[in-house]
Amino acid sequence: VYSNTGGQASKATPRAAVAKFAAAGKPQPRKDLAALAMSYGNVYVARIAMGANDLQTVKAFQEAEAFPGPSILIAYSHCIAHGIDMVKGMRQQKLAVDTGYWPLWRYDPRHAGPGEHPFHLDSGRAKLPLTEFTANEARFSMLRRSRPEEAERLGALAQHDVDERRLVYEQMAEIEHEPDEPD
Repeated sequence: VYSNTGGQASKATPRAAVAKFAAAGKPQPRKDLAALAMSYGNVYVARIAMGANDLQTVKAFQEAEAFPGPSILIAYSHCIAHGIDMVKGMRQQKLAVDTGYWPLWRYDPRHAGPGEHPFHLDSGRAKLPLTEFTANEARFSMLRRSRPEEAERLGALAQHDVDERRLVYEQMAEIEHEPDEPD
């Protein structure tokens, strides 16, 4: 959410989340800001969550620092506004990854040539349903209390969003790059 504007939903707010000015839950899927940055083609991009995989986080920082151009690291960061016990923040980060809500990956354009692969999917398939993550956060549980049917409907769509995004990332990780044909 845009916290500095009083809690309105943003394009990055996840589906089914409640914000101060989006009390009915956000009906649309969130935008994948990391994929948007990756689409430029000349930017190092990584999605990280230190509480889920500190080695992947360190590797992404090292690669980003070594990249001879712009680098963006998008980190899952737990927040008191999510309504979680901040002592359990690192556990919530791990749940975000283990449910597929926050897949970990790295994109390094230096490896986009023939026989190489710039996209690396670092997290495995979801081990838990998305509700294991969302059940801990007030931004989702508020809708379950106020409008349970809508929460269930949006929650199912959010799970579908997670599953579909995973399929796209798996396809991106398996793409074979063919050498360019000479003109």
